Amino acid sequence: MCDKLAKNFQVRIAVNTRFLLPGRLEGIGWFTYHTLKILTDKYPDVRFTFLFDRPWDEEFVFGPNVTPVKLFPPARHPLLWYWYFEHSVHTYLQRHPHDVFLSPDGYMSLRHCSTPQIAVIHDINFEHHPEFLPPLVRKYYRYFFPRFAHKAKKIATVSQWSKNDLTATYGVPSDKIHVVYNGASEIFKPISEDEKRAVQTKVSQGKPFFIFIGAFNPRKNIEGLFRSFDLFCSKYMEDYRLVVVGEKMHWTHHMDQTYLAMQHREKVLFVGRKQGEELNQLLASAEALWFVSHFEGFGIPVVEAFRAGVPVITSTATSLPEVGGDAALYCSPNDYELIAQSMYRIASDESLRRTLISKGFERAELFTWKNTADRLWNTVLEAVEK
Repeated sequence: MCDKLAKNFQVRIAVNTRFLLPGRLEGIGWFTYHTLKILTDKYPDVRFTFLFDRPWDEEFVFGPNVTPVKLFPPARHPLLWYWYFEHSVHTYLQRHPHDVFLSPDGYMSLRHCSTPQIAVIHDINFEHHPEFLPPLVRKYYRYFFPRFAHKAKKIATVSQWSKNDLTATYGVPSDKIHVVYNGASEIFKPISEDEKRAVQTKVSQGKPFFIFIGAFNPRKNIEGLFRSFDLFCSKYMEDYRLVVVGEKMHWTHHMDQTYLAMQHREKVLFVGRKQGEELNQLLASAEALWFVSHFEGFGIPVVEAFRAGVPVITSTATSLPEVGGDAALYCSPNDYELIAQSMYRIASDESLRRTLISKGFERAELFTWKNTADRLWNTVLEAVEK
């Protein structure tokens, strides 16, 4: 069935690619980038239309079977989201029918359209933690996403946990939802001891460090990050640093107050957004990845750390045990004492480190972007052929 569709020159797939922004890819952006790059290369006879909300970068036009189209307006605000999908995307699909519209961020048009739609809904954290979002964004998500979920012909999501959550919260039939998981780039890999020392000399005054990677969103438990690291330094080992990778886009008053109250805040090193080999060098040089979120649909940095040969301390909440398996240490996101104790265990027990690293390498093989792309393609096939 897959080969039959791939050889059909008439098959056209429109894709919402507004999260493809050069130098600014995060979870949904990386999902979009990797899956589309693989699929456009694997199926050269399928025509892909990439719908951007601003001028595109040529690095995202992956091949001759990709036609980029810019629609108006740039959709970065709830009112503009509504206009973009209910008017711009809808009008384009009505004028230029496709076999399927694939939306990697879950946004769709609710208006009648002959083109079947697939929503990739990574998680619905806003239903469980609405306090983590600005009021207007929260209102948009909680109004539209239940409707998107029921409107979509098929839904893809990134963990069994998220699938169960969509079924329980929105009443979506489970057979409509495909679990495709996320992956991690092959750029993440271990580095030599000499390279690690060079990174530590450059970044952390030659000191060992824990690392956090992600958006400064309250659901990432940034306050817990600061509190548990402060406790670790005060109670266990002072001679460590905390490297924080990401931009302060969602920096809140509570985060600021928690940071300013730290006894060891001078040991927290904010290095901004990093990608590619630079990010791998940082991650692979770390003592462990700190990723004890309140809520995750998947948690890509966990698999990136596995690939880089770095132990992981993560959360008992939501999808993270499903992703980490037996290859990580788990803590409740609110148990700062246990988190600090887990940091100490990894820093002081070489046998535990070796065990976690070995299991992490094995676990990482389950989550590759090729596997994600293949599963997503099967979802496309079902939407097109049924």
